[in-house]
Amino acid sequence: MKTALVCGAGGFIGHHLIKKLKKEGYWVRGVDIKYPEFSPSQADEFLILDLRIPENCYRALILKNGSFDEVYQLAADMGGMGFISWAECEVLTNNVLINLNMTRASAEIGVGKYFFSSSVCVYRNMKPGEPKLSEENAYPALPDNEYGWEKLYSERILLAHGKRYGMKVRIGRFENCFGPEGTWQGGREKAPAATCRKVATAKLKGEDFIEVWGDGSAIRNYIYIDDLVNAVYILMQSDVQEPANIGTEEYISVKELVDLVCEIAGVNLNVKWVPGPVGVEARNLSHEKICSLGWKPKYTIKEGLKITYKWIEGNVKKDIKGE
Repeated sequence: MKTALVCGAGGFIGHHLIKKLKKEGYWVRGVDIKYPEFSPSQADEFLILDLRIPENCYRALILKNGSFDEVYQLAADMGGMGFISWAECEVLTNNVLINLNMTRASAEIGVGKYFFSSSVCVYRNMKPGEPKLSEENAYPALPDNEYGWEKLYSERILLAHGKRYGMKVRIGRFENCFGPEGTWQGGREKAPAATCRKVATAKLKGEDFIEVWGDGSAIRNYIYIDDLVNAVYILMQSDVQEPANIGTEEYISVKELVDLVCEIAGVNLNVKWVPGPVGVEARNLSHEKICSLGWKPKYTIKEGLKITYKWIEGNVKKDIKGE
């Protein structure tokens, strides 16, 4: 039986990744500073540890017999634009500490394979209609925010340790991920969840408008959670050691996202576009590398949003009722 350590196991992606690994027959240990918020973890063992502290990283990695076959490092202080636009100091400090400590400890202990969840925030701002950027086009580096700079630096930390210690490394640069059991309120939620929450709230309260940051023109890629964790698993089993973009070929504007959620909810709402952090103007990235491994998404944005909206609407309904 293969063994895997999932760091960030109390978070949205880590929680779903554990489900995937258990289906594949792994023994899994989850580690985080918190338990999953919406349903119990399927991990065989779950440790509450702060990975900013070096000693805790070694504790997370210790097994009775040998070392973990695979480590999946998804632990991070992060959220949507509403969070990363003001939490630059926390993002840079906390995430670099986690990644430096976990990478070093894993390399010294002798972990077989190490996956790092990076982000397409490592790329520069793009204009709508620009040609696709491949993974190599992250350099010369000019990320739009500090979260992107942290991810790029953490990639370099991992690649350097992999080279020195002979540890097999895998790096996935995630596009925007969404799905059920993800953060949907409180300030750290991302655009799909925030939009679903706003539309569901307006629908249930009988309101006729919602407020959305920006002017609706920003273009994004949104990938459903099941497709993302499948891509992570396939990448980990491959021989690709360079960063790989993980996303779909379906790009839509924020306005189109809002219209789609309203269609799914069966409502016709007015949108008040208000000032707020939006991020880059557009994304258009190549996914040739991950697709060359045999991966392809099973869900369209609309299919994924139907599932996500239903889950968030149920939570909004409970919240309104005070349950």
